[in-house]
Amino acid sequence: MNATALVRIAVSVLVERRKATSPWIDFEWRPVGVLVGTPTAKAWTVISADEATTTYFAGTATIELYRTETGNYRDNMVSGAHVWVVLRPSGTDPPYDVLAATADPAEGEAYTETGNDLVELVPMPHEIRNTVEAFIDEHHVERPFFKRQRDGAKAWGSGPRATKPESEE
Repeated sequence: MNATALVRIAVSVLVERRKATSPWIDFEWRPVGVLVGTPTAKAWTVISADEATTTYFAGTATIELYRTETGNYRDNMVSGAHVWVVLRPSGTDPPYDVLAATADPAEGEAYTETGNDLVELVPMPHEIRNTVEAFIDEHHVERPFFKRQRDGAKAWGSGPRATKPESEE
């Protein structure tokens, strides 16, 4: 079953390039924020620059909200309200492409598993936070936790060498 996003929020991703102090790389790159909407500027347009740091509009992404993930969104709101921004190495200049932005902590964490993507938490703008909170209020259904009951035959072991504990003989 494919879930359909009920709300989509277009965001512009801001990325910072800072001179590195490492002898192995020239620059450090990291997402530093998202803005609501999509500008008419081209991706990788310089927003600001000084001697050590340059900030770029790196591109756009869409935060999608699903009814089944409201528990994760709620956890995000309680823990500080962040957006996970994911950049993927491009192999060209500029060195990254905007891959995703999400308000779901589980999805954000899943992007870290590949090891190649650059995943950063950035502050969630108030407009997005208001939308996510309204979405949670409208769609969240508390689901009770049911503990599985163990099958008695498998509780003490199975297979040809399994024996009953002495207390059960």
